[in-house]
Amino acid sequence: MASVSSSYAGDISATEAWERLKADPKAQLVDVRTTAEWNFVGLPDLSALRRQVHCIEWQSFPSGARNPGFVIEAGQVLADPSAPVMLLCRSGARSRAAAIALTEAGFAQAFNIAGGFEGDADEDGHRGNNNGWKAENLPWSQG
Repeated sequence: MASVSSSYAGDISATEAWERLKADPKAQLVDVRTTAEWNFVGLPDLSALRRQVHCIEWQSFPSGARNPGFVIEAGQVLADPSAPVMLLCRSGARSRAAAIALTEAGFAQAFNIAGGFEGDADEDGHRGNNNGWKAENLPWSQG
């Protein structure tokens, strides 16, 4: 079950996000990673749901500067501020910040996908094995 915070709708697993996307045609997925990550690491694949991932950088690469237009860009693709929006980054930190920003902008159901796309590093320092979209065997594609 989702944990709840007063600053955003809460944290959910990648599998919970997938189930919400399947169950609710208004639910949306926003990937807040960088263009480099989308191109070289891959993206969630929502084609089985006949949906698309909205790619909006939270921070720019390589500077790491926050994207000052994030909320405006999100508002342009997320037509319904009352619909659930799941936010995804590498491991759940940037997407949590983005969920807070969208909540402050009036999006009532902004969820952070804890574990993100690649999840936490394992004992060998590799990502994609412990938790997150890849580790939960959800559909994704690369380049």
